[in-house]
Amino acid sequence: MDNNMINQAPYQVTAPRYSVSHHMVTTAFELPGFRIVRNLGVVRGITVRSRSVFGTIGGSLQTLVGGNITLFTQLCEKARGEAFEIMIQHASEIGANAIIGARYDANEVMSGVTEVLAYGTAVIVEPIEQSAYRQA
Repeated sequence: MDNNMINQAPYQVTAPRYSVSHHMVTTAFELPGFRIVRNLGVVRGITVRSRSVFGTIGGSLQTLVGGNITLFTQLCEKARGEAFEIMIQHASEIGANAIIGARYDANEVMSGVTEVLAYGTAVIVEPIEQSAYRQA
């Protein structure tokens, strides 16, 4: 798989340029070492996924044995990854350089079709100046 495809959302939100790095996304409401200087509001990424017939059959067979159902785990991970990338694109589009309070939500739209939503608050942060003892 092409590495560029991994970091792309399934639909174009903006030109693929990121101003929000993955390490600047947190579930907390602050980023250690940074000060929030502007709140830009809620950003979100949504994707809707379905299982293929083969994935459903394979997953059903795995349920007979028990344990981790890897086919479904992979589907869920891919859906969350897509939603996360779209959220980052949305935040970048409005000029953010960080996202705080990031969360996921999922709902079944119809049998076998699931919506995954990633959302958070887009913010602009700046580094907090370190105290003199840390600069020595």
